[in-house]
Order: sequence, then structure tokens, then C-alpha cells
Amino acid sequence: MSAEIRLAMLGMIPGNGHPYSWSAIINGYDPAAMAACPYPAIPDYLGRQPLETVRIPGARVTHIWTDDPADAPLVAKASLIQNIVARPEEVIGQVDAVVIATDDGDDHARRARPFIEAGLPVFIDKPLATNVPDLRQFARWQREGRALLSTSGMRYAPETRLSAEQKEQIGEPRWITSFTCKTWERYGIHALEAVAPLVGPGFLTVRAQSQPGSDVTHLTHRSGVQVTLAAIHDAYGSFGAVHLYGTKGQIPLLLRDTYHAFRGQLTAFIEMLRTGQPPLPFSETVELMAVLIAGIQSREKGGGVVEVAEVLKSLEG
Repeated sequence: MSAEIRLAMLGMIPGNGHPYSWSAIINGYDPAAMAACPYPAIPDYLGRQPLETVRIPGARVTHIWTDDPADAPLVAKASLIQNIVARPEEVIGQVDAVVIATDDGDDHARRARPFIEAGLPVFIDKPLATNVPDLRQFARWQREGRALLSTSGMRYAPETRLSAEQKEQIGEPRWITSFTCKTWERYGIHALEAVAPLVGPGFLTVRAQSQPGSDVTHLTHRSGVQVTLAAIHDAYGSFGAVHLYGTKGQIPLLLRDTYHAFRGQLTAFIEMLRTGQPPLPFSETVELMAVLIAGIQSREKGGGVVEVAEVLKSLEG
């Protein structure tokens, strides 16, 4: 590992601007070039921070590859990336770790394979995997000692970290709702991972009520807390809303600080590279992916209940 950790930012698909935002959070950025970013929310939340503070010391995105070659020079200029490569595999031997910056959970195993097999640590954008064969492969790689991490920024959102006072206000939690825009496959993990740190592992069942443009999914948990996750495709303005209901009271939470959610997520990966200690057990990530897969299976069954344990059992072998 070099003194300054060298990262490659790999992949960019429609609807996901993380190569711009994540690279800028790590490297700093050029405000004039970033103004042309096709995702206006990114220069907006970056611009709320003092420019000199937008940087993660000790790490740098040094290489960029995008699915459409025309995107790479734009990202590189905006986010101060020195090297553009023609093929993603060209970064092997040039960097200390790679970031797979796409959010298609059915394509991550293919994208990550060359780097995992080359022994490079890999951060993979959420969701890690939304089908059983790929999740089984990631679990196998992790058992072999490969360094893998995949999280949603919602895990690190300042708004979802309850204070002692808030916990006292709620009492014992009984029901939690969590909301995301876009599809269950691509964005359901945001709604789920906002809740996961509040209840811990132990999801039992999943039942999806679906119609065109939405999935509303009910989960049970070993703690007795019930969870309702909604993924409604066009409700962008309600993204990141979480509501906790307990024996003493209720609290609404709303993600407003996207910058620090992403910065916490990236800092956790960089700290993992330095220490070798992941920020959470990989088994928890596997369980969350099993919940997502169970939601897909429930939808395919017309809303039938799917046991999370059955999905986890199908990963064996």
C-alpha cells in the first residue's frame, strides 16, 4: 500500500453520477468544470462545503474508466483525476484498490472479477448483488480472504444516527418505515441500509406488494420490530425519509446531508485499506442482499412471503 492510497474509479452507467461525486470528495474538484456535471445535485451539495475542505487526506483517485469513453475526460477534469484508461484492467499494477462505481447488482461480479482475482481490494457500489449466483460468488471470494466492501451511503448519514435522547424519546421500537425513489433492485438498498444499523442483523421474512412503478415491502425482524420499505420510482422528493415508531414516541428522520453520508462511506473504505479491518461484518452485507433478493422473489410470487433464511441457504456450496 502506497503512502497515499491510489484508487481507480471504474464504470459509469445512466442514472449514476458517483464517478463525479465520489472522486471529487476524495480528490477535491474544479468548480467550473463540475458545473457542467449532468447531475446537478452533485455540484449543489459539493458547493455547500468550503472548497478547501473537500478532500480525503491520504488517498487519491488516480485513474478513471467509464463505459462511454466520452464521459471519462469530463469526470477527470471536474474531479482532478490524472489518468484515463482505455480498458479497466489497465489499472492493475497502477493502483492500490479499485471502486466499481455502478449500481447494477446483476453486473457487479463480472465487473469486479479481474480485480479481485488480481488481489486488489474492491469497493462496490450498492447493491453488491441482486441474484443468488453472484452473491454466492462474492461470499466465496470473501471466504478466500479477498478484501471486499459494499455499502449504501445511508449507513453513514448523520441524520440516521440516533442520539441517546432520541432513543429515550422513542422507547422500544415497534415499526420503522424507510423510503427511496427509483427501483427496488437499484435503490431498495438505500431504504434498507438506513434501517439496518438501527435494528442490527436478524431479518426473517419479506413480502412485497408491487404495482407498476413501485414496490412496498414488509419485513419482519427477530427483535419483533416490523419494517416497511417503499421504493416508488418517481418520488424523488421523498428520498431518504425514515420514520421510527416506538412504545414512548415517534421520530421522523430525513437525509439532508448527502455530502457527509458519502464522505463517511468512502472514509470507511479507505480506513479499511489502511487497517485491514472492515467497518462491518461481511455477513451483514450478505444478509441485506438476501433481503433484496427475497423482495424480488416475493414480487415474482405475487406477494408471497419469502424466508430470508431460505435465500441464505441457497448461497451454500
